[in-house]
Amino acid sequence: MTESMCIAQVETFASNTSVFVRLTTESGLTGIGESTAFAFPLAVVEVVKALSDYLVGADGMDVEAHWLRMYRALGWRGITLGGAISAIDQALWDLRGKRFEEPVWQLLGGRSRTGVRAMKVVPTGTTEEVVAGALAAQNAGYTAIKVLLFQHEHHGMRHAERTADLVARFAAIRDAVGDRMDVGIELHRNMQPGNSIALITELAKYRPLFVEDPIPPDSAIAFGEVSAKVTVPMAAGERNTTIYEFREYIEHAGISFIRPDVGIAGGFTHVRKICAMAEAHHMGVIPHCVPSGAVATMAHVHLGITIPNWEVQEHVEQNVEPIRSMVEQITPLIDGYLYPFDAPGLGMALNDAALEGAPVGVFPIAPALREDGSVAYR
Repeated sequence: MTESMCIAQVETFASNTSVFVRLTTESGLTGIGESTAFAFPLAVVEVVKALSDYLVGADGMDVEAHWLRMYRALGWRGITLGGAISAIDQALWDLRGKRFEEPVWQLLGGRSRTGVRAMKVVPTGTTEEVVAGALAAQNAGYTAIKVLLFQHEHHGMRHAERTADLVARFAAIRDAVGDRMDVGIELHRNMQPGNSIALITELAKYRPLFVEDPIPPDSAIAFGEVSAKVTVPMAAGERNTTIYEFREYIEHAGISFIRPDVGIAGGFTHVRKICAMAEAHHMGVIPHCVPSGAVATMAHVHLGITIPNWEVQEHVEQNVEPIRSMVEQITPLIDGYLYPFDAPGLGMALNDAALEGAPVGVFPIAPALREDGSVAYR
């Protein structure tokens, strides 16, 4: 362990909706990480570049110090900064693993489970298409799925019509997969407190594992008003980036599951603190992993192996393009469980040839509209 851990180079690779960071030390060790701040990936690239002058020449072993210095330097906040710091932090932990010749999960405290249970995210579509997707996931070995119940067409429906349709959709899914399948409901920040309470009350009899984000993530207090009036476990947190934000949701939002994302909520250094805070309140962790690429997915698995209250991990297919070509190998998925590599660090490597000149995802500014032209929630 005599090699220098002084950082000599910081590289960024933007591809699809991901930004990958690679750190190289003076001795030639490399560490990689991934930002999942998917809405504005090129903004994340610029933030990483701005942080590079500080990182080059720094000791790659001082992970906690680097996190605090990058975050506290300018008093800035938000998902773009969170995405940049998260990718850098993952890369620093990858370097530590290679320095000590141990997988990241071992450095984080070792196993608390043998595999991480995957929760397949079922694509949107007609009721028949979603039911078919749910059954396909069940037949593939998954024991948990998440359905994006609220879809764009629901914005154009009246209250009674919309509620009836959403309840009927979920009833069909539950009837198809039975009670052995855990089914989470994603409402995607599309409702107001009042009409979401009415909907969740009717959905309760179908025993969802959780209902996620019925209202926008603007206020932990408002979310708590919903949780206090329903009996279904609630989940939130995919747009939160710090322990300070998560503290308010944990203490005031009445949730049962937190949803941190290792690609925006501070990487390994910060997300494990968030998970510990939830553990102290007897809350489960269901990390946000969509649209994670291969590196962030593996980072979640390394963390999930070690966290005792890691309930289940959101998951989308990784063995597809362009995700598959970005890296040399993807996270193993066996009978509905995800497994980390035992190689040093994350056990992952980027495919430079595939990332060179890769298209970058750009999302149109086209929010859902109501029939009067006003902007709907989200």
